[in-house]
Amino acid sequence: MPTEHLGNYDIEYAGVRLAANSNDWAATVAIFGPSTNPMHRKPVFPSQRVLIDTIFHDEKSAEQEARKAAVAMLERH
Repeated sequence: MPTEHLGNYDIEYAGVRLAANSNDWAATVAIFGPSTNPMHRKPVFPSQRVLIDTIFHDEKSAEQEARKAAVAMLERH
């Protein structure tokens, strides 16, 4: 799962296969806020699926769109 530091936040985004025998992927995001202890991140947005109505045909596409969604969420936050 790729992790990226944006401002004071850490984002994790991923493409997750929807079913074991499927070639369809979903986009997931988790956002963590600043913490005084680097061993304990504070979830601002727990890991969950974003872009719910969109199904991707490969993991990379799902990851790219998940990252875009995370950036947009932070801009609104």
